[in-house]
Amino acid sequence: MARIELAPEVGEDLDRIIDHLTRHEGADIPARIREIIQAIDVLQHSPLIGRPVAAGKREWVIGRRSHGYVALYRHIAEIDTVFVLAVKGQREAGYA
Repeated sequence: MARIELAPEVGEDLDRIIDHLTRHEGADIPARIREIIQAIDVLQHSPLIGRPVAAGKREWVIGRRSHGYVALYRHIAEIDTVFVLAVKGQREAGYA
C-alpha cells in the first residue's frame, strides 16, 4: 500500500475550492471535500490509476461536471509513495 504525501500547495488548493463553493453557494461543501479526500485515498491501493501526463506525473479525475476535480500526482515506486502536487476543478485544469 502506497503512502500518500500532500504538497503544501494542496492545502491552498482546497482552500480555493472551499472559497469558490462558498461564493457560488455550493451544496454540502464538507461532503464535497470528503469526496476529494476519499478519491485521493484510492491512490494508496492503485497509484497508477491516473492517466499519464508529462514528466512522470499523472492526473486522477475525481467526480464530474460541477463536482469534478483533477488531482495531479507522481508515484515514486522505489519508495512506494504518491506525492499529490495539486487539486484543481476540472474546468480550471482545462477540461470542459
